[in-house]
Amino acid sequence: MTKRLIIGISGASGAIYGVRALEMCKNAGVETHLIITKAAELTLQNEGLPNSKEIMARADYCHKLSDVGASIASGSFKTDGMLIAPCSIKTMSEIATGVTSNILTRSADVQLKERRRVVLMVRETPFHYGHLKTMTNLTQMGAIIFPPVPAFYAGLKSIEDMVDQSVARALDMFDIETKILRRWGENN
Repeated sequence: MTKRLIIGISGASGAIYGVRALEMCKNAGVETHLIITKAAELTLQNEGLPNSKEIMARADYCHKLSDVGASIASGSFKTDGMLIAPCSIKTMSEIATGVTSNILTRSADVQLKERRRVVLMVRETPFHYGHLKTMTNLTQMGAIIFPPVPAFYAGLKSIEDMVDQSVARALDMFDIETKILRRWGENN
């Protein structure tokens, strides 16, 4: 079976992480199911990225935020998991509390209940105690908290290299080989 990944782009700064994840998945032959929040659409514009229609064209399937009856809202719809890149504190908090007000948080909730991998590239900092407690709760629920922290040992030369390394590492959590990832002891 072809690998299948749900990718969410929420409203935190760093929408490029989700965009690059889509591109890397396409290059790796992974079927993608995309969700973009309304706040993410504003972020795309503010960060000088392509508009949501252009980004949706890079995904195999796109789901409207309000479509809580989409295929990805069901545990019987098999996936390899879900990546939210970037993940806002609001999105993270909804997932942690089981408040599923849209298809993004509903899909993450379903992935967790099915014991599938959920990787959250939490982008907003600094964190206060409540954020950290929420991250701990999510970790206990099976999610992986994966802030996009650059790996400077990898000889990164540009912001694009830093983004690619972070996204490639996040996709590595799903055993998606990107050919971009610089592994310690192998590429340096």
